[in-house]
Amino acid sequence: MFLIRSAFWLTLAFVVMAPHGTDLGATLNAAKDQAVVAGIQAGQDLIVSQILNSDPAGNAGFVDPLSSTPSVDLPMQDSSNGPVPFPRPRPDWMG
Repeated sequence: MFLIRSAFWLTLAFVVMAPHGTDLGATLNAAKDQAVVAGIQAGQDLIVSQILNSDPAGNAGFVDPLSSTPSVDLPMQDSSNGPVPFPRPRPDWMG
């Protein structure tokens, strides 16, 4: 019953507040097409810049993981700043 009431009120709100006189389908399709074109262009620009900045020796995509340093600090779990905390011993009266 909750879903039916929610669907009813959401539909009513959309009918009341929807912009009238515009074709929402055409507007959404135009926005989608524009986003796709912009995404393709951004991808092409990225690939071209990677090719132009590539290493002349031919190993442009190879990065040695042992020689590179991480660009961020180690997480708290990996840092060993001090001794590991241990829980307190169980009281004698608990068995």
